[in-house]
Amino acid sequence: MNTLFSQLPSIDSLLREPALQTQLQQCGHRAVTKVLRQMQDEARATITQQGKLPIWHSDWPQQALAILARQQCSALQPVFNLTGTVLHTNLGRALVAEAAIDAVTASLSSAVTLEYALDDAGRGHRDRAIAALLCELTGAEDACIVNNNAAAVLLMLAALAPGKEVIVSRGELVEIGGAFRIPDVMRQAGCHLVEVGTTNRTHLKDYRQAISENSGLLMKVHTSNYQLQGFTKAVDEIELAGLGNEYQLPVITDLGSGSLIDLSQYGLPAEPMPQALIAAGVSLVSFSGDKLLGGPQAGIIVGKKALIAQLQQHPLKRALRVGKMTLAALEATLKLYRHPETLVQTLPTLRLLTRSQNDIAQQAERLLPPLRQSLGDRFTLEAVNCLSQIGSGSLPVDRLPSVAITFSPKDGRGSTLEALAQRWRQGSTPVIGRIQEGRLWLDLRCLEDEAHLIRMLAP
Repeated sequence: MNTLFSQLPSIDSLLREPALQTQLQQCGHRAVTKVLRQMQDEARATITQQGKLPIWHSDWPQQALAILARQQCSALQPVFNLTGTVLHTNLGRALVAEAAIDAVTASLSSAVTLEYALDDAGRGHRDRAIAALLCELTGAEDACIVNNNAAAVLLMLAALAPGKEVIVSRGELVEIGGAFRIPDVMRQAGCHLVEVGTTNRTHLKDYRQAISENSGLLMKVHTSNYQLQGFTKAVDEIELAGLGNEYQLPVITDLGSGSLIDLSQYGLPAEPMPQALIAAGVSLVSFSGDKLLGGPQAGIIVGKKALIAQLQQHPLKRALRVGKMTLAALEATLKLYRHPETLVQTLPTLRLLTRSQNDIAQQAERLLPPLRQSLGDRFTLEAVNCLSQIGSGSLPVDRLPSVAITFSPKDGRGSTLEALAQRWRQGSTPVIGRIQEGRLWLDLRCLEDEAHLIRMLAP
């Protein structure tokens, strides 16, 4: 064992290795030395526990370079989303527009008027400019921006109905991603949930009968992540807003995904729009920024000026507020909606959702020859019609006709397929598909850089 320990190189000798000189300049002496010390500790542990040198002992510099490369990789690594889910929560949801990227870059490289009013050199409100834009687009009186839609719901409940009853249909007590449930959010906000109606049918009289002197809000929740069919009944916003006016109770709606345009004009299923709910008389409407809107993660609340003022003054608003990068990206995204005629070209989310199956099929035919050339000896490759989904709880039962390239192992082994999928996930730009029916599927709906993908998939 002493002989093995004597074979371990010194830190000084390793630092003089030609292969490490570039990394010493890029990463610094301290970082490289730390890695080399960790390698020495690992080597000593291997000798002590296994009586042998580590497998990388023959090339210490190469092992050090590999470790340093992994350390320099971002935790938020760009990937190819070929899962078939456009707004994939685990992969970051919406891709933002180039205009939003430019706006974020500008906000980071210069001091900005985040909370500074140029007209009187006083302190302004960070939501102000975007609130005006949201009012223009939705017809609301005012707006408020927080970190995400769950935060928006929490803020509305905590600011408007602390200690009071909030009346909600049983059919709308949804659970969103990560096991966050409407009743749990309501409890955290200090409100008392009052369930009315049944899972499948709720009538206006159910809300009316539940109203008491301790009622604080009437609430609707858009069931964006599931759908009830058959013998169903729900109260629409116009009816509920009328009842709220009768009893002087605010009506709030958690819209979830939220779309500022009529998606049916693009051949997509229709989704409720905030401006329609505002026109129907709803007091406050909340929705996400990074779903169908196609912007950064944010929770957007639009509605009546007096109620928005209560939200802005609540202590939670400071805890839930967004920074200048989010505001910059959101403003740039919203400005694109002023030009709906070019939105399909400028907004990545809409561009990906509206791709035709024929266009995707032509892309598959271009990709098949080079992929067969590099992988055809071990896999059978086919272009197969499939169905994509929008994702992030948006339009859960609707599917988008798409095309995938599938890879079937010629040896019939699932382990061969798993090895291929794992190799692609570990590439410099990971390729994320799905394994189903004994094949690896790469749904091409979200693919825009064909040449880069071919480089990643080559052996």
